[in-house]
Amino acid sequence: MEIDHIFIFSDKAGKESDDLLNFGFLEGSNRSHPGQGTVNRKFYFDNFFLEIAWVRDEKEIKSDITSKAKLWERSQFRSGPHSRFGLCLENSESTDSLFLHSEKYQPIYLAQDTAVNFLANDSCPGLPWTFRLPYRGSKPIHDEPTQHPNGIRSLSAVKFEVNTLQLDRHFMAYPNISFSQSERNYVVLEFDHHTQQQEIIFEKLDLTIHY
Repeated sequence: MEIDHIFIFSDKAGKESDDLLNFGFLEGSNRSHPGQGTVNRKFYFDNFFLEIAWVRDEKEIKSDITSKAKLWERSQFRSGPHSRFGLCLENSESTDSLFLHSEKYQPIYLAQDTAVNFLANDSCPGLPWTFRLPYRGSKPIHDEPTQHPNGIRSLSAVKFEVNTLQLDRHFMAYPNISFSQSERNYVVLEFDHHTQQQEIIFEKLDLTIHY
């Protein structure tokens, strides 16, 4: 199972991203999501990108189209049970069974008749908002910066800590994605198979990076 990107909701208008810059990551392009009411900052790697997202328009994120996705609830992670994380997978046969009973979200910034399959996880809001790309096949070529001064290149594993008694069973067949029960919602990203045997903690993002 290939991970396209992970998003982390910010409650500081993306200012937490400055800590990533100070560590030696190069920032890529950013994007506003019309109709969804969010905007982001992004950091690209050889096989993945990390997105820091926040709410720019409360009316849009609470609209009839977007409210079903419960992104607003996730943006309010400080005051509720919802995880601030999102996990986007590539759209391939390996994910078909996972999304067999998924819901559809069709934001206006996507092409007409194009929708995102997502897992609501209503009974376990501490799990990340899990979705897959709305298209199958090769991804568009980009020229985003990926040669970071700190030498980190490729994502090799992801571990989510979740504050729920009901751990996710969907991903048990995928060794690069794991879940553990915790009192907090947290994510650990492993890059380059932890070859440097180093770690750095970004407290404001509930994120640890092993590299």
